Amino acid sequence: MTVRLLGVAVDVAVFTVRASRLEVALIRMKRAPFEGKWALPGGRIQTEETVEDAAQRELTDKTGLADVYLEQLYTFSEPDRDPQGRCVSVAHLALVPATAELRTNDKYAGIDWFAADRPPSLAFDHKAMLAYAVKRLRAKLEYTNVAYSLLAPTFTLGELQRVYEAILGQPLDPRNFQRRIQAVGLVLQTGEMRTGQANRPARLFRFAVRRPVEIAVLT
Repeated sequence: MTVRLLGVAVDVAVFTVRASRLEVALIRMKRAPFEGKWALPGGRIQTEETVEDAAQRELTDKTGLADVYLEQLYTFSEPDRDPQGRCVSVAHLALVPATAELRTNDKYAGIDWFAADRPPSLAFDHKAMLAYAVKRLRAKLEYTNVAYSLLAPTFTLGELQRVYEAILGQPLDPRNFQRRIQAVGLVLQTGEMRTGQANRPARLFRFAVRRPVEIAVLT
């Protein structure tokens, strides 16, 4: 019987919302067998790392950020998912603000943002991994405050609504949405106004809590 050593990796679906569109960070592979293809950021865990440490390292390496939402999603373990050898991947989801600047090293040919619903051809099983992450994120919006990680400390209700619409892939009634999120205590007024733009001054809000909590936002 042939014994194949089992490797363990992490992959991270890093999302942001830019120009009212949900986008995901992808790296371009430099070496065979996936040369030229795009993939979610990730890699093998190091000897002294936990899975959580490895996911945080990958996130920080690619965005420079640490204090943002990061969640373990699911373990992908199909025997043939990696043509280079038997490897299980623990997928994660991360949410970063639109101001995040992507970066990488010479291990990869590049890194960029792509529309999460129209990605290029992806290496490994990352198409399924990305679809799973989008599905989880949409569900999370309904009963948690995780959108806090996608926005600046203060924002208008219109900006918040556009984040929700970008992730859900559908428009929301402005009056009902704004009434709901204030009624459940998702956001609080700062007492400040945004001025100096083409539209009339808009009230600025902040999240009541900037850490993951359950709250019935859309349910």
